Amino acid sequence: MAQRLFLFFLHIVERITYNNEESGFSVIKIKAKGFPELVTVVGNLAAVNVGAVLRLKGEWKHDSKYGRQFSAADYRETVPATIAGIEKYLGSGLIKGIGPVNARRIVRYFKENTLKIIEESPDELVKVEGIGTKRVEMIKKAWTEQKEIKNIMLFLQSSGVSTAYAIKIFKTYGNESISIVKNNPYRLADDIWGIGFKTADKIAQQLGFDKESYERCRSGIMYVLSELSNQGHCYATRTQLISEAVKILDAGEPLLERTLDQMINEKSVILKEDFSHYF
Repeated sequence: MAQRLFLFFLHIVERITYNNEESGFSVIKIKAKGFPELVTVVGNLAAVNVGAVLRLKGEWKHDSKYGRQFSAADYRETVPATIAGIEKYLGSGLIKGIGPVNARRIVRYFKENTLKIIEESPDELVKVEGIGTKRVEMIKKAWTEQKEIKNIMLFLQSSGVSTAYAIKIFKTYGNESISIVKNNPYRLADDIWGIGFKTADKIAQQLGFDKESYERCRSGIMYVLSELSNQGHCYATRTQLISEAVKILDAGEPLLERTLDQMINEKSVILKEDFSHYF
């Protein structure tokens, strides 16, 4: 019998048991409505912190060693709304300069407005006992960095990028992730292992990229060369390359002829001296 898909809406991260910073794979414990004990969740959960409120999509699985677990295929994060949730969120180590003690002091002082204060009027934090101007500057910097990471992840996920790929993209491009993906999503196929032309093309179409753009045609031709290489070919003829690219890109031959000529000029592909073979 096939496993059912479940949606967990707005549940709180209580503990992070394991996190691999390179791959983004994590094991977390969440407090979920209808479950008396904490639920174990596994999956690519990059930039998730204790106290965060998650919307998870996935399925139940049974691990032979660890038992029943919820395997998350996707997630979305929102900030906590309750005082207790905000305190746990800030005290998790998310923001450099705010540990559990300072988190408690800040939340006691600003209550439900805490996150709004940090976002809009962080200099007011000096009103809290034990927090001076140097610490405020540290908090402001750390808050901005974390916000940038979360904005990038949100943008990538909303653009049709899976969580696993979003992690790879962020690891590769860092704070430039959004601008690079917006300007030329086909770079992903060149730069990131595991993301090929078809995945990059899907992302590009989600972003409204022109199907006849040079970037798309170039990437499609490179994909054809790669596929021919995987089949054991050492080169491709011009006719063969254009013919296969037409099928992949659903584009006209004249456009692809111009694209290939530009690629030759840029030395993206190498043309043999007798003008018959492309590498």
